[in-house]
Amino acid sequence: MTMTNVRPGPRHTLRVMPSADDLGLRFADGDESALRRAYDEHGALIFAYCRRSLAAASDAEDVTQHTFVEAWRAREGFDPERGSLAGWLLGIARHKVLDHVRSSERRARVVARVETQSAVTAPPAKPDAVLDRLVVADALARLPAEQRRALELAFFDDLTHPEIAQTMALPLGTVKSHIRRGLARLRSRLEEESS
Repeated sequence: MTMTNVRPGPRHTLRVMPSADDLGLRFADGDESALRRAYDEHGALIFAYCRRSLAAASDAEDVTQHTFVEAWRAREGFDPERGSLAGWLLGIARHKVLDHVRSSERRARVVARVETQSAVTAPPAKPDAVLDRLVVADALARLPAEQRRALELAFFDDLTHPEIAQTMALPLGTVKSHIRRGLARLRSRLEEESS
């Protein structure tokens, strides 16, 4: 904030005038309370944008969360003099929505390809094979959300670890940890089921 002399007169009063968006400045400077306030002030806007763009409310919630995570990571790139924090957040949300849509489309293509190939080449499923698939699907569903998502992107969408990190807006090391821990939990659950 800058101090400016508003009305020179007998009292020479000074008034504090904001020089730019105070929240935006604090956000760009890494003030964690500004992140909370930004979410409180702009979270509904970002969610509404994501909800209009995505079919499922849960996907809109995920993309909204990823938007704020990405914004916080990239906060040094935000310049309050060039635009509003809300506009900048909407720009990030737009990219995150596109990433999500592309990922969903890739997943749908892979599923369609697998279904087409299995319909043509697969013999009728044996009851044990169906049971095995159900057990794996159940074990996968019981994983924490981020571990499950990382495994789905790695094994169903065939993404590399860096691509998964970018899609999930997480550091590469965190993605690798999610995959390693997810596989370990899957192995453990499947061993429990088989004994």
